[in-house]
Amino acid sequence: MTEATATPHHRHLEQARAQVIELLSRQAIERELLQRSENRKQRVVAQLVERQHQAALEQRLANFHPSDIAFVLESLAPDARTLAWSLVKPDRRGAVLLEASDTVRRSVVTAMTPDDISVVVRTLDSDDIADLVGSLPEALRQAVLERLDRDDQAEVRSVLSFPDGTVGAMMDLDFTAVRQDTSLEAVLRLLRRKGTLPDHTNQLFVVDRNNMLKGVLKLERLLLEEPDRELADVMAPQPHYFYTDDLARDAISAFEKYDLISAPVVNLQQQVVGRLTVDAVLDELNERSQVESLRQVGLSEEDEDLFAPVLHSARRRWPWLAINLLTAFVASRVIGAFEDVIAALVALATLMPIVASIGGNTGNQSVALVIRGLALNQLGPTQLRQVLTRECLINAVNGAAWGLVLGGVTLGLYGNPRLAVVIGVALMLNMVSAALIGVLAPVALHRFGRDPAMGSSIVLTATTDSLGFFIFLGLAATFLA
Repeated sequence: MTEATATPHHRHLEQARAQVIELLSRQAIERELLQRSENRKQRVVAQLVERQHQAALEQRLANFHPSDIAFVLESLAPDARTLAWSLVKPDRRGAVLLEASDTVRRSVVTAMTPDDISVVVRTLDSDDIADLVGSLPEALRQAVLERLDRDDQAEVRSVLSFPDGTVGAMMDLDFTAVRQDTSLEAVLRLLRRKGTLPDHTNQLFVVDRNNMLKGVLKLERLLLEEPDRELADVMAPQPHYFYTDDLARDAISAFEKYDLISAPVVNLQQQVVGRLTVDAVLDELNERSQVESLRQVGLSEEDEDLFAPVLHSARRRWPWLAINLLTAFVASRVIGAFEDVIAALVALATLMPIVASIGGNTGNQSVALVIRGLALNQLGPTQLRQVLTRECLINAVNGAAWGLVLGGVTLGLYGNPRLAVVIGVALMLNMVSAALIGVLAPVALHRFGRDPAMGSSIVLTATTDSLGFFIFLGLAATFLA
């Protein structure tokens, strides 16, 4: 993001980060000078200056929102991150950890003792504790759980029992339920006694004596209807709700489709056990978007930390580099099979990359559409055939149009009509092939239980490069030799 297009909030964060980094750099320099100094008076002065900078840094962080502190921590190298974390007030650390990425959170928390972690998480709600504790190593997780209050421990273990990617793992345990056999006036008295409502509360859950979901009461109805009306007459009897084992992606789709702010979550007996809120859905969407953007280039969530150890990060990238090396070798062998044709017509060597490059870009467009369709559960057998046909036709049309353009440019450059026809036809065929692979590759990976975002681009690149070279050089060998 350029300075001209940056939002005021973004510029504020950049300035805040720069100030924190500058203060940390000064502290590091002063600490080094302090260690080197042998003069007692100079050491005292250096200690006073260091304390001033530390107080300034602590005050600066105290004025930040927890998400801004998390942003700063993610922007710092490990040593500076540790120092900055030590200056965050204990009562704010839990909120900061919830806003930080999993990798940075893990690096900070694993350096703490179980007692220190338990003190931090006690300021959080049970579902937030579960989010934080769930990212810890197993041994550390159990040690922290043992130090929680009995009630918190039971609720946290309950949330942790739900698999990732389900509504149960996303739900909030803090909700307000009211009995159906009461009046609106009684509900208002109940809310006044409670004093507060959970965040993102736009409706109350209506239950019976067994806590089974009977409907929802919108807050606007509660405020606008006559107080003496019965709740059962005012509530919405058929609300949108989710089971704990529903897939998170289905819930996300429902929130988007029906413009939901919150929704009840029930168990198999239809008893209300939690709620799903729009902020949890947005957090899940943001996390999935970041993970998908990394996986499309063969990286994992651990690569979110820009300051992770070099050797550790390098080893994680080896498998994908090996696959890329193998596919590049296959493409080189395809070219090697047509060495005589290339030697006879040198222009082929300059035109080959164009065919492969446009094919790859075309296929990536198809891959993006199919991955989105799979994520939203929109691709059944019939829809898949329709998408496949549509993408092939689109790329046949685009291939014919841009093949004519490329053929015309080639004719102008080299004055060879047959070469112009060959590259135009090769471009169209490779674009259609790229669309075919762009649709089928993510679907095949999904059917085999693999993440389509992780390997589709690699499969596509290997195929379009090798196939593009083969089509172009094969046509050239047939019609130009």
